[in-house]
Amino acid sequence: MLAAAQAASTAPLLWAQLLGTARRGMATSLLRVPPPQGLLRPLAVPERLLLGPGPSNVPPRIQAAGGRQLLGHMHPEVLQVMDEIKAGIQYAFQTQNRLTLAISGSGHCAMEAALFNLLEPGDTVLVAINGIWGQRAADIARRLGANVYELLKPPGKYFTPQDIEQGLVQHKPLVLFITHGESSTGVLQPLEGLGELCHRHGCLLLVDAVASLGGAPIFMDQQEIDVLYSGSQKVLNAPPGTAPISFSERAREKLLKRKMKPLSFYLDMGWLANYWGCDGEPRRYHHTAPINSFFSLREGLAILAELGLESSWEQHRANCTQLCQGLIDLGLELFVKEEKARLPTITTVRVPEGYNWKDITAFLMDSHGVEIAGGLGPTVDKVLRIGLMGCNSTGANVDRVLRALQDALNRCHRSRLRHGNTQQAKSQWKEAGIARGMEERAVLSRYETWLKTPSLITPIAWPLSSFPSSGPRAC
Repeated sequence: MLAAAQAASTAPLLWAQLLGTARRGMATSLLRVPPPQGLLRPLAVPERLLLGPGPSNVPPRIQAAGGRQLLGHMHPEVLQVMDEIKAGIQYAFQTQNRLTLAISGSGHCAMEAALFNLLEPGDTVLVAINGIWGQRAADIARRLGANVYELLKPPGKYFTPQDIEQGLVQHKPLVLFITHGESSTGVLQPLEGLGELCHRHGCLLLVDAVASLGGAPIFMDQQEIDVLYSGSQKVLNAPPGTAPISFSERAREKLLKRKMKPLSFYLDMGWLANYWGCDGEPRRYHHTAPINSFFSLREGLAILAELGLESSWEQHRANCTQLCQGLIDLGLELFVKEEKARLPTITTVRVPEGYNWKDITAFLMDSHGVEIAGGLGPTVDKVLRIGLMGCNSTGANVDRVLRALQDALNRCHRSRLRHGNTQQAKSQWKEAGIARGMEERAVLSRYETWLKTPSLITPIAWPLSSFPSSGPRAC
C-alpha cells in the first residue's frame, strides 16, 4: 500500500518533468538561428573625447542619473521630475510659455513635432535654408502637404532681416522656419527682430536651436519666437533621445484652431501637453516615456542652471575664440568668415588642399582618441567640424584637439614627401626656406634631419602649400 501511495504521489512530478523535457527538445529542434556570438561577449565601448558636432561626452553626474532604477511613467515621482524638466527648459529658453515640455525623441523628432502640429495640408511655410537643417525642414513640410517656399543662402552665410522680409512679403507664409545654430556649416543666425517682423506679416516664427541652446544667447519671449526646440545631446551633455520644445500662446492658438488632427498621434501636442501637465487637466497616459532619459535630461538642465546661462554663453564664446585662433595659427582657413556669425559650439574649418578629411578624422580617432567630423549636407568633403559643447568646452580640450590636428597634418604631409619625388621635395623645401631668409645649407640640413626623425622636426611654421602633394598619404 505504501509503495503504491508513493508511486501515485510522484507520478505527476515525473510526468511534468517528462513533458518539460519533450517540450524543450521540440523547441530546440525548431531553432535555426544560433545565439549571436557578439552578444555572448562582454560589451566593449572605447573611451573617446567627443569633439564632433554631437553627441558630446556625458559627465559622471548625468551618467549616474541615467543609471538609476526605473519607476513607472505615471508615478508621482516621475511626474515631479517632468515638472522640474519643464521649469529647466523654461529657464534655458528664457520663456514663460505653459506649453513647454520634452519630446521623447531626438532633435529630429522635435522638428517633426513642431511642423506636424503647426502645419496642415495646403498651409504655406517659408524655410530659410543655409545648411542641412533647412533642407530637412522643407522635406518634412512637403510630406505634410504644405506649400513650401525656400529662402536660400550659400553655406557659411546668414539671413538678414531684409532677406526675411522680402520672403514674407512675396510668399505670405503662415510659418517661417529658421535655424539658429546651423551645425552643418557652423553659422550662428542672428534672431533679433525676426519675431516682430514675422508677426507684422501674420506669420509664426519656428526656430531650431539644437546646436546652439546653452552655448549662445537666445531669448524666446523677448525675441518673440513662437516655437523653439533643441536636443539633449549637445550642450546639455545628456544622451540623445529627449528634445526640449516650447510653444508661444500664438502658436498654441494655432494648434487649437486646426481643422484636422495632427497626422502623428505620437507627436500630437494636445496629448503631450496633457501628459506633461501643461493644460491644467488630470494627466492621462499617452506613451511610455523614456524615464531614465528624463532623469539624465533633468540633470543636464540642473547643471546648466547651476552654472548660469550667462556663464555658459561666455565659456563657449571664449573657447571658440581660442580654437579659431589656434586653427588660424596652424595655417587653416575658417569656413565662416564673419566672427559674429560663428557658432560658438561647432567650428567649421576648410579641409586643407591635398588632404582627405576622412584621413584626418581617422588619424585623430586612432592616434589621439579624439573625434571630430567632416562636413554634412552642403559641406560634405569641404570642412572639418569641431564641437566644444557643455563640459567638453574647455581650454584644455582646445589645446588637445589643436595638438592632434597639427600631428595629423604633419604626419599625412610628411608621408607624401618621403614617398614622393625626393628631388622635388628637397627643391621645394629649399625655395620655401630661402624665401624666409634662411641659408641654403641650413634649409637642407633641416630637411635631412626631418626625413630621419619626422616626429621631432615639424614644418608646420611654413605654409602647407609650399610642400609637394605627390605620393601616398600616411593616414
